[in-house]
Amino acid sequence: MRILSYNILAGGYNTRNNTRRTEQLLRMIRSVQPDVIGLPEGIHQQIKQKPLIVEEVAQALGMQLIIGGTPGSSRDYQTALLTRLPVLYTKSHARPGVLARPLLEVCLEDSDGQPLTVFLTHLSAAFNKGWAGSHIRNREVSAILEIMAPLRAEGRPHLLMGDFNSLAPKEPFKASHLLKYVVRMDDRHPVTDMNDGHPYIDAVVPPKLRSLIPLLRIVAHNETLCKLFDLAAYFYAPRSCIHQLQERYEDCFRKKHRHDPGFTCPAAAPAGRIDYIFANSVLADRLLDCTVLTHGEDNLVGSAASDHLAVFAEFGPGVPNQAEEPISVPNDEVATQSSQS
Repeated sequence: MRILSYNILAGGYNTRNNTRRTEQLLRMIRSVQPDVIGLPEGIHQQIKQKPLIVEEVAQALGMQLIIGGTPGSSRDYQTALLTRLPVLYTKSHARPGVLARPLLEVCLEDSDGQPLTVFLTHLSAAFNKGWAGSHIRNREVSAILEIMAPLRAEGRPHLLMGDFNSLAPKEPFKASHLLKYVVRMDDRHPVTDMNDGHPYIDAVVPPKLRSLIPLLRIVAHNETLCKLFDLAAYFYAPRSCIHQLQERYEDCFRKKHRHDPGFTCPAAAPAGRIDYIFANSVLADRLLDCTVLTHGEDNLVGSAASDHLAVFAEFGPGVPNQAEEPISVPNDEVATQSSQS
């Protein structure tokens, strides 16, 4: 069973020049032939042109498309999941005031005929809110852990994947790479209110510190200052929401790669690992490998398809459990929209 978590950037659109990245995304995805694909930024709500890029991708891959719940803001992106496995049920967990984007839950039948529940999330970035942004993500993770608690208690195989916008404890962070990236973005596209998914300086730097932006531009062009910046940012970067998850779930990439940084973002200048696949212990025991996709078919570089690199995990077969109780769906959640491609 092959799982891919892939932030495709603003639903796969380049809003600056009104182009689509369908073919680039397909070349990245086809390189690993996944059975399930989680897309944290699957749909750009402000673009109504049909077909949607996720619909094109689903049709090209022969996969079913499941659309997540509608976020509270029309400027936010909507999650989506693609699968070639049979779908047993789907749910959207909306927590207004807590989750910026509803948590998508999809229960699938794996190749062994056993149920596998997949959760897809996109945590708040809120980098320009400093440590307040960390508190927002902590609150979101607490809600997600509560939602998944029944599956943990029952020991059912399940995983959580997506864009968590946070580093793991003690992991490296090349903040200077991110700084150089956002400075280049601002120089090329000085309008900062474009809803194109890319980070800009004002989206990263808290308002109280924006008077320091001229200094940050100097830092970005000085390697000695960049090293000092990396050191300071390593200790400053919030990491507690990932710690919450690591206490209860296995970080698939880190389970297989103890020393590889595994940076996923920005794809053009990887600075940190913020995209993850977490598996409960029952499923983690079946993990064969987990990698970050830096290239796709015909050696296409990942940055040509998105500003994130995808995370790919492969799991071996499970042990059939004939005594397992049938899957039931609680009535207090709303079924998500889905379509067969």
